[in-house]
Amino acid sequence: MTRTAPSATTAGFSRDQRRTLTVLGISQALGGAGMAAGITVGALLAQDLLGSTSLAGLPAALYTIGAAFGAAVLGRVSQRFGRRWGLALGNGIAALGSAGVVAGAAVRWPVLLLAALVVYGAGTVTGLLARYAGADLAPPDRRGRAAGTVLFAMTLGAVVGPNLTGPTGELAGTWGLPPLTGPFLLAAVAYTAAALVLVVWLRPDPLPPAPQSPAPPGEAGSAPPGAHRAGRPAPGVVTGATVMITAQLVMIAVMTMTPVHMAGHGHTTQAVGLVIALHVGAMFLPSPLSGLLTDRFGGRRVATAAGALLLSAGLLAGLAPPASTPLLACALVLLGVGWNLALLGGTAVLTDAAPAGNRAAVQGLADTGMSVAGATGGMVSGLVMGGSGYPVLTAAAGALALAVIPAVAMSSRRPA
Repeated sequence: MTRTAPSATTAGFSRDQRRTLTVLGISQALGGAGMAAGITVGALLAQDLLGSTSLAGLPAALYTIGAAFGAAVLGRVSQRFGRRWGLALGNGIAALGSAGVVAGAAVRWPVLLLAALVVYGAGTVTGLLARYAGADLAPPDRRGRAAGTVLFAMTLGAVVGPNLTGPTGELAGTWGLPPLTGPFLLAAVAYTAAALVLVVWLRPDPLPPAPQSPAPPGEAGSAPPGAHRAGRPAPGVVTGATVMITAQLVMIAVMTMTPVHMAGHGHTTQAVGLVIALHVGAMFLPSPLSGLLTDRFGGRRVATAAGALLLSAGLLAGLAPPASTPLLACALVLLGVGWNLALLGGTAVLTDAAPAGNRAAVQGLADTGMSVAGATGGMVSGLVMGGSGYPVLTAAAGALALAVIPAVAMSSRRPA
């Protein structure tokens, strides 16, 4: 009896893993639409409701605070109850936050709007946490490709979401709501649908809840020779987390100030939007290739290459003539690709080293560190640019990436 050969994209994955990747891909596409649509008008909503341009950046700060808290909590929920409930809860929280933003804008109550943005941010971090679920059931030599596939799926919704700003705004207007709440209406629906997809179809759970059984008498506190004691993470955990946190800080610092730099040198809003759109695409579109490279050469080598790529991005951005849109676009594309390599390389190193009984919680804490690093990069970048200029900022960010990421990635080797 002749059997059909598996396709190149599914070869090497079990039936359960292929099903997991399909379900995660659908939920990621829905979540990507919600995340992109909401972020598109968050600053505009705050500016309109608060009546101050100087406070337009507040939503991004609140979003980051929520993301940091959400990553830690959802990681622990996933560890205790499984990925299905952890990721579904995250999408549900994002839907609740989206609805809160709509309500706050409708009644023109700033406190409700700002609180809802924190909740929204806590839920949207699910988009990145899902990459760990993609790797759970994959063979060790295909974890990178599995995580990359899940990240790639999010770009589908992220591309569609902003293009629906106009239609959703018109729909909101017909319901007597401010037009700017339209994208958050879409986000509420998209995140709700993503949560339902996960609850209904993410079976078997990629990371079933660990049994809560006490240690046998006489074995508490004992560990086999060479094992790491509780509270002392394995070197690979620290390595992977440091790679991702450093890349996040560098990427946010350069990305945040590039629009300011371009606007100050006469670039149009369309030119700025194009550069940022190319950057965001470069952050996620190369995920399948980055995952393949991670599986082929290892997370540490991919992370080392990411450090060099981030340095190249920083130098090109700083040396590019301020009036050159193509060169600035190339620099931001390199920045996005470097971040993507560091994210998947760091994810592979951390996942391989994290103890199975506490893996999801450790992964959540690592992503909390990324959120904090992003907030730090955003704040520090403004100070550096205001005091020394954009070229110094980008060169310093690139130098930091090269100094930290390759050194950390290659400093410790996995024991035999």
